[in-house]
Amino acid sequence: MGYHSERLVNEYSQISAGTQWHPLSGFFEKPTGGRGKLLNEQQELAIVNMVIADNEIKLKEIHARVVEDNLVFGDIEGISITSISLTLAKHRVQMKQLYKVPFERNSERIKELRHQYVQRVMELEANQAPQDMIYIDEAGFNLVKRRRWGRNIIGKRATVAVPGQRGANITMCAAISNNGALLHKCEVGPYNTDRLLLFLEDLHERLVLEAERGQSQPGLTPIQG
Repeated sequence: MGYHSERLVNEYSQISAGTQWHPLSGFFEKPTGGRGKLLNEQQELAIVNMVIADNEIKLKEIHARVVEDNLVFGDIEGISITSISLTLAKHRVQMKQLYKVPFERNSERIKELRHQYVQRVMELEANQAPQDMIYIDEAGFNLVKRRRWGRNIIGKRATVAVPGQRGANITMCAAISNNGALLHKCEVGPYNTDRLLLFLEDLHERLVLEAERGQSQPGLTPIQG
């Protein structure tokens, strides 16, 4: 191989190895480009903890907190929502469906009431006399829309606490027995005492003949569930 051919081979090898040719300065290294790491480990964990504390939080809300927090993120001149999203993905945080968790439903007081209710029903079923049970309950439907999706670490549910009702409510009260539904009524707003008494009167008229009304009915045992 001649001198010129060997020189061309060496130049090609240098170019393919990561150098470029410039007509004035000859060969020079390719710039590596890119910026350094934007967030340190403490700052990344601070962003993840925001999501853990509030699964309903939005990326824009996280961005606003990062900008306002000069204590933890004081050295950050600016950060994009995309960088926040990539940081969450790095720590296995992803979008998932939100589940409502009413904090009163599983309190110790409610659990004890459930236990007493079950015990009373079991006592009635144990009696030799047949029992015709009528169950009365109400259910409310809130018309306000909530977010259905949130974020949390993979393997954990995304939950949002529901402290109270907001907006218009539609409440339905219904009575059922072993024979099926006996009565149901829908009202706008909560079922207060007056509405419940009217419901019980309507139910009484359906179950008791007109000739028997006003007479004492043996075997009627109210159970509050």
